[in-house]
Amino acid sequence: MNKPAPVEHSTALATTPLREYYSRVLAYIAAAASIAAGTYVQYFSYDILWMVPYALLYPHLVHQIAQRFRREHNDSTQQILLFIDALHAGAGCVLLGFSVIPSLMFMLTLCFSALIGGGLRYLGMALLAAASGLLMTGVLVNPQFKAETPILLGVVSVLFTTLYICISAYFVHQQGMRLAQAQLDIQREQEKADRLARNLSKYLSPQVWASIFSGKKSVRLETQRKKLTVFFSDIKGFTELSEELEAEALTDLLNTYLNEMSKIALKYGGTIDKFVGDSVMVFFGDPTTQGAKKDAVNAVSMAIAMRKHMKVLRQQWRAQGITKPLEIRMGLNTGYCTVGNFGADTRMDYTIIGRDVNLASRLESAAEAGEILISHETYSLAKDVIMCRDKGQIPVKGFSRPVQIYQVVDFRRDLGANASYVEHELPGFSMYLDTNGIQNFDKERVIQALNQAAQKLRDKVIL
Repeated sequence: MNKPAPVEHSTALATTPLREYYSRVLAYIAAAASIAAGTYVQYFSYDILWMVPYALLYPHLVHQIAQRFRREHNDSTQQILLFIDALHAGAGCVLLGFSVIPSLMFMLTLCFSALIGGGLRYLGMALLAAASGLLMTGVLVNPQFKAETPILLGVVSVLFTTLYICISAYFVHQQGMRLAQAQLDIQREQEKADRLARNLSKYLSPQVWASIFSGKKSVRLETQRKKLTVFFSDIKGFTELSEELEAEALTDLLNTYLNEMSKIALKYGGTIDKFVGDSVMVFFGDPTTQGAKKDAVNAVSMAIAMRKHMKVLRQQWRAQGITKPLEIRMGLNTGYCTVGNFGADTRMDYTIIGRDVNLASRLESAAEAGEILISHETYSLAKDVIMCRDKGQIPVKGFSRPVQIYQVVDFRRDLGANASYVEHELPGFSMYLDTNGIQNFDKERVIQALNQAAQKLRDKVIL
């Protein structure tokens, strides 16, 4: 994936030393021009004429020296150079006899450089350094105060200082535009990366995706042993149905089914491992876990919710002309599994393997339509919440001994007179009512719909 934005950003940052270098050269040229003009009109003595070549050579010399230290100490180097510039400005004011216009231009140049270089903090530091330079030079040199400034000297000082400010401001403006463009490019790249990440995230379980992007899991071939509750399901009679339906209708049915089952799995905290045709594999306990008991209860609760939701899906499919009653069968088991990244360095699959995974698959194959079979380990963890029926022991392929299994009936809270749901299914009639899932503001609408259905049924009987 191309990433031009960071290159633009680094280019913009790389121009900062050059901008400082050019600005410093212009500032010292302005100072040299003022000194040369004052000497030309014999306002300054020839004793300070040495300052002209010094001002012209100093910026180039200090730039070469600073280049060796800037990479590791960029901010410190900039502060040191500004400090020296401020000392020069203070000393220059003294050596020029505090001539009003040149001295003001020196300080204006210094203040402008400090502001564009580091803001108010640098400005305060520069003013303190300039005052220090002024005091030290005043002690060493007996300054001769010059009250009036010749016109030529004033014009040259103002002109060159204005030229410096305009050119430096232009450089700063150009750098600001480059930085703004770099930020825009970075933002576009980030948005592009976010869109790509959202698209790729659909190929992984949200929990796995989140753990990888948060850095909790590394993307390399590694596994670990964990106690998980594993779930398998498939649609009973799906193979026969696939022979009757057109490919488009079958695809729509399957996608609707898998979409609804995925929502339920995520609602209960399950990690969706894979879809294989109409089969669904989900496990609980990785990458996050609420404890083996809570994971098992959530897994069985998810299975019950899926079985109940099939009644809603059958009504939708019946409205589409699919009259074949479709039921799902499910199997669950709890045990220690190997979980992690399997495959090759270039293509990995985050999944689980182990004996207990195979047992969950075998239980799903042994289940009848609409039946949920669980192992003894899962039953022992969920029996306080889930009512189950003992189905004895069955031989399971790959296991030397018969396996004790249980049939899930329902939540204990939903059994008896206080059941939270009502369901009936007859030829021409199908109803599934979950009172826990109905909001208070929808209650009247549900009652109205039931009354309308009851009235139509009475009118049909009378006729």
